[in-house]
Amino acid sequence: MSKVIIKQLSEQEIIKNGIKDWPIWEKGISRFPWTYDCDEECLFIEGEVIIETDEGSFSIKTGDFVIFKNGLSCTWNIKKPARKYYNFP
Repeated sequence: MSKVIIKQLSEQEIIKNGIKDWPIWEKGISRFPWTYDCDEECLFIEGEVIIETDEGSFSIKTGDFVIFKNGLSCTWNIKKPARKYYNFP
């Protein structure tokens, strides 16, 4: 199973899960390594990001709901400034 899962959620799913009440993370154009020590769920509200992993690269854009799985080691390559709601379930 992939350690990066990208989905599209309906507005009803976003409301039902309270996603717009989650904290917001912001980061400008940059490139940095990251390792996840727990699962993270997030909804991208701005930006364009490429997540580079041993499994390949994943393109993330505005509107994508992404789950990063515990143990993922990757490089974030932020092409356009990113904003996301995030949660550690």
